[in-house]
Amino acid sequence: MSPPLTKPTTTSSIFFLSKPPPPLCTFLLLTALCFIGFFYTLHHSQNPKTTLQHTATLFLSYSSNSTISSYLHSLTLHPHLAGTKPSLDTVNYVFSHFKNLKLETHKKEYQVLLSYPIKSSLSAHFSNGSVVDFNMSEFVDLAESDKIVSPYHAYSPSGTVHAKVVFVNYGREVDYSALGALGVNVSGCVVLVRKGEGLSRGGVVKIAESKGALAVLLYAEEGRVSGGVERGTVMRGVGDPLSPGWAGVEGGERLGLEDSEVLERFPKIPSLPLSFGNADVILGSLGGRTVPPEWRDSGGRSRVLRAGPGPAKVNFTYQGEKKVVTIHNVFAVIRGSEEPDRYVILGNHRDAWTYGAVDPNSGTAALLDIARRYARLMQKGWNPRRTIILGSWDAEEFGMVGSTEWVEQNLVNLGAKAVAYLNVDCAVQGPGFFASATPQLDNLLIEVTKKVKDPEAEGATVYEKWAARNQVNAVRLNSIFYQMPVFELLKDAASSIIKC
Repeated sequence: MSPPLTKPTTTSSIFFLSKPPPPLCTFLLLTALCFIGFFYTLHHSQNPKTTLQHTATLFLSYSSNSTISSYLHSLTLHPHLAGTKPSLDTVNYVFSHFKNLKLETHKKEYQVLLSYPIKSSLSAHFSNGSVVDFNMSEFVDLAESDKIVSPYHAYSPSGTVHAKVVFVNYGREVDYSALGALGVNVSGCVVLVRKGEGLSRGGVVKIAESKGALAVLLYAEEGRVSGGVERGTVMRGVGDPLSPGWAGVEGGERLGLEDSEVLERFPKIPSLPLSFGNADVILGSLGGRTVPPEWRDSGGRSRVLRAGPGPAKVNFTYQGEKKVVTIHNVFAVIRGSEEPDRYVILGNHRDAWTYGAVDPNSGTAALLDIARRYARLMQKGWNPRRTIILGSWDAEEFGMVGSTEWVEQNLVNLGAKAVAYLNVDCAVQGPGFFASATPQLDNLLIEVTKKVKDPEAEGATVYEKWAARNQVNAVRLNSIFYQMPVFELLKDAASSIIKC
């Protein structure tokens, strides 16, 4: 039999879910998806429907809110940025959890290029002669502050810029066109951008670079505290930039840092994430032309009146480093009793910019609890029809690196044997329930949400509240995940993908 693999992300159907804070309902939903969505992985008897219903009921009866909470607490004791020593604690925690359940467990390591900050600073110099030195860190317990990586954009080049600021809304081509119509030119300026409208950080920086901007400051406004900062990557594409198309295994071939194919993956101008509070100070100082009305009425919190340039200037400095580090994917395998060479894969990334309570460890806690319940079913003699692989990916925040390396290493195997993939990322996040699916999974989505009680509406199911809010568009299809190269790698491999 072929050895198990690492992040399958390709099939023909996708879910994208998030649920409100009460965690038990969310985890019940996710586990129900595992069983109902992958019903064909179960070992069927002479009455498959009865067996499935009994097994699913038994599986859900094993739920324990305190157990899930304990997983989440252990996973978020300290920051665990990929490639750093503290991240090994979560690697070992997940590995030990699988191993203690007596599941077939193994790790897969890759050597990849990641990016880390050395120092950064930002100050604003106003026309009246005053200067504001911005605090670039979040407000955290002083005892913990030295453990948290400074806010930065992974793979941003180092640089120092002293220039006027222009507000460019979401940083889209249409926004620059609107500024051009007002006679505003961003060439030679630092652009201030609010995150949103589906444009990635890398996309924001790439467009700004093409317009002649010298640097980018990017902030998030909706649903954020004024001091919070949203880290992220600005690398173009996914996976290790030194091994594009093949896995970054020890001793394997690597491109050089100065190779043109590598350099194309990185921006040429520096960028930094900014808190809403700091961005608001800069926005309030801008003069120049009045912004278009729709920019002022976007529904966000920014006090946007004028676009600049200036008259205030910012002094912007960022210094970072790129280095090859070891990352770790962790797997548990439950061999199928009838079709062991057909794989159903449940995955979630484990790394986080800081503590990762929501992204990704609400999902990791769900994955660990799913493993625990599978183990209990196996103790009662249950076995899946097809092989189930539980995957815990590393370095996702840097650009889906760990999962992509595994896919690249196992592409042929996955293409022949992968049946379905369920991804659990932010299992509990924000108010309400949200989902999108390709047509193959519409009925499944409706079936599952009708079985789960809504934690915020007594006597109602998740589906009833969701349908009432969205009216006739309760199920929305979304193809955004197929735009990710990792899905393209396996687009014909499996029959369905669920992304939670």
